[in-house]
Amino acid sequence: MIEEFKLEELRILEETYKGAIPELKFNSPFELLVAVILSAQCTDKRVNEVTKILFPIANTPEKILQLEIKKLEEIIKPCGYFHSKAKYIAGTSKILIDEYSGEVPADFDELIKLPGVGRKTANVVTSVAFKNPAIAVDTHVFRLANRLKLAEGQTPIEVELGLQEIIPREKWSDAHHWLIWHGREICKARKPNCGDCPLSSVCPSSLTKL
Repeated sequence: MIEEFKLEELRILEETYKGAIPELKFNSPFELLVAVILSAQCTDKRVNEVTKILFPIANTPEKILQLEIKKLEEIIKPCGYFHSKAKYIAGTSKILIDEYSGEVPADFDELIKLPGVGRKTANVVTSVAFKNPAIAVDTHVFRLANRLKLAEGQTPIEVELGLQEIIPREKWSDAHHWLIWHGREICKARKPNCGDCPLSSVCPSSLTKL
């Protein structure tokens, strides 16, 4: 049986962030895939600034491979770890052309075979691009799930499975966005703004401070 405070937390999150959408800007599954790869250890705002330059000249696997790797690195450098990310994006582009006719696969198990694509990235792409229920656990979701005690775990996969147990499947993708926006706007890593938090009356972490 799900604890009552968890159900109330989820109700408030849904009410507060209903209709929340990803901050990343994209126009195709491939653009989303590239943007999420770039977002590792980087803010979505900065990724959007970079893809505003990258996508007009290279927004397909074919066009990515037409760029020299040095040029790709130069463009994505502001996102950090640009050597690795450029290698992942180029490697993924080649595999998509060779094995998937240049299309991004919708299947989770196929996505995680791609260079630089882990569970979080695969879940984001399957959820956002292909509308399949998924909960991607990034730093915000991991922190909030533990802080709110919705799903406590030491690893992202533990948190992902825990959230899947308490959130109805049809709301998995939406709940991912609720948690991300709450983490960005109020429940920040170092200084959570408990005074303005709509969850303060039910959040176990907030109540222990009283």
